[in-house]
Amino acid sequence: MTKKKTAPRPPAMPTAFDAARDELFSHILRCGVLDAAPEHQKEWMDDTMQYVGDRYPDLTAEQHAQLRVLGERFCQPVVRRAPTEAVVENAAEPEAEIETADATA
Repeated sequence: MTKKKTAPRPPAMPTAFDAARDELFSHILRCGVLDAAPEHQKEWMDDTMQYVGDRYPDLTAEQHAQLRVLGERFCQPVVRRAPTEAVVENAAEPEAEIETADATA
């Protein structure tokens, strides 16, 4: 049994939207926008989206709006699950309940 050899696929070219998204994310990381105040992020995003619109004229208005939403979400801080102090306090509470249960028994 031999395996049929198929012709290699040509590499897929990224769409204009993919290229614009990747470039926007790269700009966000390089320019330090993540550490900026929200009002500065908005101003920076306005300027950058204008640049992206000029650089990628093939983007539709809907794609341009989607790209802005992706960029704004990328700039938002990561949500942490619980502060470390709360975890330590919660870990101490079950032990206290066990001690009181032993004292009443």
